[in-house]
Amino acid sequence: MDLAKMIDHTLLKTDARKADLDKLLNEAKAYRFASVCVSPIWVSYAAERLRGSGVKTCTVIGFPQGATPTAVKAFEARQAIADGAEEVDMVIAVGRLKDRDDDYVRDDIKGVVAVAKGKALTKVIIETCLLTDEEKVTACRLAKEGGADFVKTSTGFSTGGATVADVRLMRETVGADMGVKASGGVRGRADAEEMVAAGASRLGTSSGVKIITDAKENAL
Repeated sequence: MDLAKMIDHTLLKTDARKADLDKLLNEAKAYRFASVCVSPIWVSYAAERLRGSGVKTCTVIGFPQGATPTAVKAFEARQAIADGAEEVDMVIAVGRLKDRDDDYVRDDIKGVVAVAKGKALTKVIIETCLLTDEEKVTACRLAKEGGADFVKTSTGFSTGGATVADVRLMRETVGADMGVKASGGVRGRADAEEMVAAGASRLGTSSGVKIITDAKENAL
């Protein structure tokens, strides 16, 4: 199992500085991670420095609350893609989901997918820690109906992160044709392998180097 190719090496801290980005980018290239996930203001900087490396640039949309209008999310996605993003992780409108406003949530996802289609992957963050199992299933179904490429557990900025049970439920709901990204709380090799075994095809983590180092040490 090539865990490196499943890792979105992540830096979304509010106070992240250029030196922090440089460290992230150098690690991503050295370990050949799938992508780096950075805040929108850093997309052009990251994309320029990753050009030709095989590491993609990912960013976040409507982050972290998901409570911005669809038109704003679509604008964010369009700008991010123009700046060089190849993957966009959007946050759903959690409150609208809880109000059972399925049409709003589906259309919100479609608004970002329409901008990204053919240019960038769309991952839909459902913020599992705030949802019942029924709501998780509904959110995954709406993401699939909206044309998204992935469902993702968490922003990492709410009350909890990915759990094995949630990843398994999400995989069962979306089937084999969509990606499932486990994000938040994936801090070591054991965590990563548990998430993959449960059905994760991508891992969002700031601990990518530790995960790969753990894997190499265990292989010795």
